[in-house]
Amino acid sequence: MTVQQPAGFLHKLGALLPGRHETWRVMDTKPDLHGRTALVTGGNSGLGLEVARGLARRGARLLLPVRDTARGQQAVAALTASCPQAHITLLALDLASLESVSACARAVAEQTNTLDFLINNAGVMAPAHRLETQDGFERQFGVNHLGHFALTAALRPLLQAARGGGTVVTVASLAAGRNTLHFDDLQSRHRYSPFGAYQQSKLANLLFSLELARRAAENGWNLHARAAHPGWASTAILANGQGATLPAPLGRIEQTLGGAVLRVMGQSAARGAEPLLYAALSPDAHDGDYYGPQGAGERHGRPGPVPIPPTARKPSLAARLWDISERLTGFSMG
Repeated sequence: MTVQQPAGFLHKLGALLPGRHETWRVMDTKPDLHGRTALVTGGNSGLGLEVARGLARRGARLLLPVRDTARGQQAVAALTASCPQAHITLLALDLASLESVSACARAVAEQTNTLDFLINNAGVMAPAHRLETQDGFERQFGVNHLGHFALTAALRPLLQAARGGGTVVTVASLAAGRNTLHFDDLQSRHRYSPFGAYQQSKLANLLFSLELARRAAENGWNLHARAAHPGWASTAILANGQGATLPAPLGRIEQTLGGAVLRVMGQSAARGAEPLLYAALSPDAHDGDYYGPQGAGERHGRPGPVPIPPTARKPSLAARLWDISERLTGFSMG
């Protein structure tokens, strides 16, 4: 009896075999991205900075939208120190403001006619108390998901104008598989849990990426959509979230302990950036798939395909989130 394997089974099985996937180091110079333009949110530090460095090393022109101009200038200095030929343009963006998202998209259109890569990376993680965006959304759901949803929608014409179609990489997290979407309380007004709200926002990131890939294929949009997560990467996201919103002594303890755990059991920001670069650049990366570290628990290791959590394998859930996101933000992708 012949057993029929599902579509894509063989390529995914091959990708999981030892030695099948490459390392995709930040400091590599291939593939050649000269003449290509990339926008990285959260590119002034952590994962975003390392992804930006990896793209610049390969020759891509960088658009770095930042909230804080001074920190953005520091990032430009760090990038040009390791990549003197880098072509970098700073833009203003606050993902907690839909007005700022619109203004940023207009500024991008003034800089370029096409956008080859959009890396939806910036994020807020687990503030101790519920905070809101300028538009009244719970901050994690508003910044991590809705802000990036709106930005992607606004930049879709530039992505579709890119040769071969622009690639959208949305950064999820291991946390994406540890919650569900509470459609009766997406803004966490009635039950706020710092990490619960974070998990919900990261699941929304993954569902958005999967639905974007599905709709692009169904409607013939000239763009690509993949999702990736960095494993346990040692970045400042914990310090900027939970640590920054606790009283000073507790905040310092949280930052110290959290950073120590990430360093011991996880990996550096540069290694955490590898799955994101893999999703964006590898010829073995496919639309609608998910990429992350290949080590134990997906916490560290070389990049490659990883399983999509069961909670994200529900097309009806993704479609419902998409429709609600369009209504909440006022941004539509048609």
